[in-house]
Amino acid sequence: MRPFGNDITNIPNGGNNGGNNGSNNGNNEPNDGNDNRSTNLSSEDPSEESTDPSIPPHIARIGGIVTCPPIAGQGVIRVVQRCEDAKENHKLDLSSCELMQIPDAVYHLMRNTELVTCNLSGNVLKSVSPKFSQKFSTITDLNLSHNKLSRLPEEFASLSALTKLNISNNSFIVLPQVVFKLQSLASLDAQNNAILEIDTDEAITSDNLALVDLRNNPLSRNCRRKLQNFKTPFLLEISKDVDDDW
Repeated sequence: MRPFGNDITNIPNGGNNGGNNGSNNGNNEPNDGNDNRSTNLSSEDPSEESTDPSIPPHIARIGGIVTCPPIAGQGVIRVVQRCEDAKENHKLDLSSCELMQIPDAVYHLMRNTELVTCNLSGNVLKSVSPKFSQKFSTITDLNLSHNKLSRLPEEFASLSALTKLNISNNSFIVLPQVVFKLQSLASLDAQNNAILEIDTDEAITSDNLALVDLRNNPLSRNCRRKLQNFKTPFLLEISKDVDDDW
């Protein structure tokens, strides 16, 4: 299964899905060559009904799942069903959904839900849109581990309720300075990245910070020494000093 993009299925426009009869559904209008056969969850046309009995009608109406290959359709169903679950328990779990980015349709589906937690681990995210902090401003626990992130938007500073942030196993070279601006942050897990340096002079906004875990990062020798001598009100976890290769 290929990673999902903004339309979740990541299927290019104008692709051939093995024939046009299934997607036209009796529509005799000419094809102008710009037929978009990717699933787009932002569509809300109630007239689009699925001909596949295995696809729930309320999910099919959200996007033209019937026009997609079976694997892509099942991926869309999984994402939509998890959004439906989050409406009940206020915990959005989109882990291991092969998302390249958070689809706009997810924000639309969750527009009337105040989330408490959000799990986006195990995807292939390279960035998070600034709108995330606007749409999900009430979350207290955010898991972004096991992605391909190298930065966080400055807008994350507005996540005033966030107490736990996991950015481990990503591609950060520097620790994002915005994490120090999270007013309620108590726990930061930044293990297993590529972090070389830490700005120890950056002011920490949170009075609740209890743990910052920086283990298994290639911190320079000077940085490790600075951190070891740095007096903090929170527990700072770093790997044992090792000899540099140069």
